[in-house]
Amino acid sequence: MALNHKPMNPSFHPLRGIALMLLATLLFASHDALSKYLSGFYPIVMIVWARYLVHTVLMAAVFIPQNGLRVLRSKRPLLQALRGLCLLGTSVLFNSGLIFIPLAEATAVNFLAPLLVTALSVWLLGERVSIGQWLAVSLGFAGVLLIVHPGSSFFAPPILLPLGSALCFCGYQLLTRKLAAFDSSTTSNFFAGLQNTLIMTALVPFFWHFPDNLKDGLLMLALGCCGMVSHLSLSQAFHYAPPVLLAPFSYCHLLFATLLGGLFFAHWPDSSSLLGIALVCASGLAAVCLQQRQGQKL
Repeated sequence: MALNHKPMNPSFHPLRGIALMLLATLLFASHDALSKYLSGFYPIVMIVWARYLVHTVLMAAVFIPQNGLRVLRSKRPLLQALRGLCLLGTSVLFNSGLIFIPLAEATAVNFLAPLLVTALSVWLLGERVSIGQWLAVSLGFAGVLLIVHPGSSFFAPPILLPLGSALCFCGYQLLTRKLAAFDSSTTSNFFAGLQNTLIMTALVPFFWHFPDNLKDGLLMLALGCCGMVSHLSLSQAFHYAPPVLLAPFSYCHLLFATLLGGLFFAHWPDSSSLLGIALVCASGLAAVCLQQRQGQKL
């Protein structure tokens, strides 16, 4: 008796998707490490401006020849503008936090964003959240409390910067999900990049500091390249593998941030921070698994 098999999706290449996700997380962590280094010498406004300028110029070089200016046409321009401002807030607050907080701990706090999305999606998107998902969110907050517990060096006002970044990134993710029904990811990314480049270009003359040497200028160029290639790698990864498979590998960002923070800034998290980072990872993975299970039941 012949067996009936569903034809495989020709674009389904899980190993390729995982490799691209790992590349994206390494580049995100590298981008953050470069930002932390440069923030020791240059104003945050200038660093963020350089990141968005290079990113937008590269996107224009790649996508405008293919699609023309219609790549900027949005069906929901006001929502796109708000999404871009959320992303800009994330960039400014997170990079400002890196001046005071080590890379691994700041990254872990910023990883509260997906958990905040789970919590706020009930009110803002009308989605159902199970008890298990609420427990995962609580576990994530417990992990952050372990990192910034009273008596630790991180229990200070600067920790509010990555927390604010996580809130902005939560808004960015919620708006991204909402806009996915109206605009392509290319339009959304290009729109945000161009808008934020224009905003930062208006501000940068008040904070301008000419690069002290060629190396720093090249590092600013590398900063934008890391941002551009990481986003393209992330988008491409989802062409080859489903989100539920790739989501666990996104937490390699925390691993790379820990390694880069230790190797280049001589900061290795203590046992309390390591446990907190592990809890943040576990809560995020649990939330992904529970969301997938709930989706299969619907």
